[in-house]
Amino acid sequence: MDPLKKVQIGKTSLQVTRLGLGGAPLGGLFEDVQGEVAVATIHRALELGINFFDTAPLYGHGKSEKWMGQGLAGIPSDSRVLATKVGRVLEPVAPGTLEKDEFDNPAPFRPVFDFSYDGVMRSFNESLKRLQVDRIDILHIHDPDNHYVQAIKGAYPALDQLRREGRIAAVGAGMNQAEMPARFAREGNFDCFLLAGRYTLIDHTGLNELLPLCVEKKISIIIGGPYNSGILATGAKPGAKFNYADAPPEILERVREVEEICDRFQVPMKAAALQFPLAHPAVASVVPGARSVAELEENFRLISHPIPGEFWAELRAKGLLPEEAPVPE
Repeated sequence: MDPLKKVQIGKTSLQVTRLGLGGAPLGGLFEDVQGEVAVATIHRALELGINFFDTAPLYGHGKSEKWMGQGLAGIPSDSRVLATKVGRVLEPVAPGTLEKDEFDNPAPFRPVFDFSYDGVMRSFNESLKRLQVDRIDILHIHDPDNHYVQAIKGAYPALDQLRREGRIAAVGAGMNQAEMPARFAREGNFDCFLLAGRYTLIDHTGLNELLPLCVEKKISIIIGGPYNSGILATGAKPGAKFNYADAPPEILERVREVEEICDRFQVPMKAAALQFPLAHPAVASVVPGARSVAELEENFRLISHPIPGEFWAELRAKGLLPEEAPVPE
């Protein structure tokens, strides 16, 4: 699979590479990343030909956006596609007073949910400063799971206004569930959705309703979390992460079954995890996170790794892939 093939986002003029760079690890997800390492990773992505970069104010409480701004500084806007998110404003706090969350050594800001029109505009303008840009290509409503009414009545009109003004090119939503994006697709004019962890080698939730709906409406799906927070990278070992927590026994067992087939066909599980979702016609790009140049280069190499058709057929025969799920050719 060609990681540098470009695909259109929805009905916009944006063209993204099939492989992008997710910015959560650069913000210190589970483990801190130094600024020079983050910037070097972004520079290497550009050198390889990757043009799609995804970040958010939540990631490191502004650190990921800061590193993205530094890493992309001087790059012509038509040479890259930059996505970030709204829905949390960052409130300054005294150093050492933050409650511990999944980000290691975050900046001294507390993320506070705010899907109001004014909160979204504030978040957008603060992101522009951290990213050192005057416009953003894709702007997602981030994690509105418990805030649907405010998101569709406050955040969405703000994004729609920014799109009409040409300050953003595409309106999206980024979530770890498939049900609410399907509702957004029916009730708003969305260009894309960032679907994290819900259409992967072991979780096919998005296949039931969201992905067919997006094909029908010409809305692009961007796959985040293709390793399901880690377990499809580390394997089914004790402490493996699934959905940002320790994997439950049924997920560990499912991954063990996948690992056995991977071993038999000599296919790296991470290669299968990266390539599988890209076979669906709704999916434009996959944006795995990377916290180093080495991790980025590994993703680039694995997305191109040859996988025989018999491998996918075996997964299907064992009930590990749904019959209706397209597989790479």
